Amino acid sequence: MSLNIPIDVREFLDGYPDNQDEGSLSNNLRFYSNRLRCRPDNLLIDDLHRQWFDDYAKLEYKHGFIQWLFPLQEEGMNYQAQALQRHEIKAMKGNPEIIERVIRSYRMMLEFYGMRLESKETGLLARSSRDSASRYRNLIRSSHNYLRISRILKSLSELGLERLNAGFLLHVLNEQSENHELNTPGIRSSMDRWWANCLRNEQEREWIGGIIRKVRTNSEYVFTRKMYEEALERRKKTGSLRGRKRRLLSHRPLFCTHALGKYL
Repeated sequence: MSLNIPIDVREFLDGYPDNQDEGSLSNNLRFYSNRLRCRPDNLLIDDLHRQWFDDYAKLEYKHGFIQWLFPLQEEGMNYQAQALQRHEIKAMKGNPEIIERVIRSYRMMLEFYGMRLESKETGLLARSSRDSASRYRNLIRSSHNYLRISRILKSLSELGLERLNAGFLLHVLNEQSENHELNTPGIRSSMDRWWANCLRNEQEREWIGGIIRKVRTNSEYVFTRKMYEEALERRKKTGSLRGRKRRLLSHRPLFCTHALGKYL
């Protein structure tokens, strides 16, 4: 494992080997079962989705909710939330209603970022049908959301929804490469070192990393919307993002910085 991959991502990729399952802790499972209110906002998951889905001010300025919506096997900054336990992961992954709620949480945050989930099967995204331009601007200037996105991608992986991660990463890359959107140093930095490594599937991590490096180092290369859609469709049909003819550039984490904050 490269030393250039951040420590928190390496622990995630390794499956948090030093963690012990605490059978007495189940707040994440109870919250996603709609039986426990999150704190400090005091909302059940279904109420939070209903009340906050398009309340962008709350989603921007409140911070405690993100650890409830996207739990991880690591401690965060909200002391009222619990780290995700292994027995909870098993139970949540096996419950279709909970998985639909997790996808609903993902949809809510995507809309907040100016994006829309086109397919929960492949992870394909598009720009939001609302004012995506203003949401993109907010994402560019509100760097604490970069840390949130790292959490979201890790949590989706933990809960059996890692297939969605490639859809997010390749959408952002397409916007940067073809449309010159979301193409700031801060977003590129977070994406190249953090987000693109939040995939436990090594083949997908390598393939996406190779495409990112090609976009970053070859000014003539454009990763188009058509290429994005074809990659996800290819994976749907063959089980792999990778084309059959040749291997893309091997993934090496890029050297970059990440704006560390205290929001997670």
